[in-house]
Amino acid sequence: MLDILILLFGAAAAGLLGSLTGLGGGVVIIPLLTLGFGVPMHYAVGASLISVIGTSSGSAISYVKEGFSNMRIGMFLEIATTLGAIIGAIVAGMLNANAIAIVFSLVMLFTVISNLFGKPDHQEALIPGSIEQKLKLYGTVPDNGVMREYSARNTVPGFLMMIFAGAMSGLLGIGSGSLKVIAMDNLMRLPFKVSTTTSNFMIGLTAVASALIYFQRGEILAEIAAPVLIGVVVGSFIGSKTLMRSKTKTLKIIFAVLVGSMSLYMMYNAIFGGFK
Repeated sequence: MLDILILLFGAAAAGLLGSLTGLGGGVVIIPLLTLGFGVPMHYAVGASLISVIGTSSGSAISYVKEGFSNMRIGMFLEIATTLGAIIGAIVAGMLNANAIAIVFSLVMLFTVISNLFGKPDHQEALIPGSIEQKLKLYGTVPDNGVMREYSARNTVPGFLMMIFAGAMSGLLGIGSGSLKVIAMDNLMRLPFKVSTTTSNFMIGLTAVASALIYFQRGEILAEIAAPVLIGVVVGSFIGSKTLMRSKTKTLKIIFAVLVGSMSLYMMYNAIFGGFK
């Protein structure tokens, strides 16, 4: 019982930190379960995927209602991320825990470094006759009471990058937000509010695809996944309410140091075969 309570509070802290920095609780859940509780890597990834589904579902509804998420772009790119998630989940079953831990550490180091820098904000005009027009990958987004028109760019490179982002999500049990930023912000040149909210909407659906495979393999345990889900959802809710009163830049630096240190420690353990 005590272990469950500690896990619950630990997951809440992970959800709080993830919400305040925009990276999601999954990046803390994996180190928390593997390093703190000795949970086998594959079971930790399965529990993290369940928490990703919960946190994404809660916030995605409000973003869609407010008109920030682009459902058409999200569903189009979800084809890529779902395909990638299935591939990643299947590959995870073939890799040992130490290999997954090394990949996780590398992706996390990239995530925390990229999160320290400002994200680009684009507003591209629709090009007549383009693939974006044919697929209707454009829309409007509210900005200080004014509706701004925008259109996607570089759809094919962005689609391919989303396959990779989905694979990392299925393999590591995280939202792969930093990789989706590359696809939607840097490659497809979508407005920042559109890319972040649409990505949040997609993350839950992507996690469902890979979670089903983990469930089929028996790698999602209720006694681990349930307190993690509850804790992360509660922590994310608290984080969303306190975000406006927090010094986000300072939090990002602290979070980067924390997650970076855990990632390096995980890599050290993985190299010397410390995971099971």
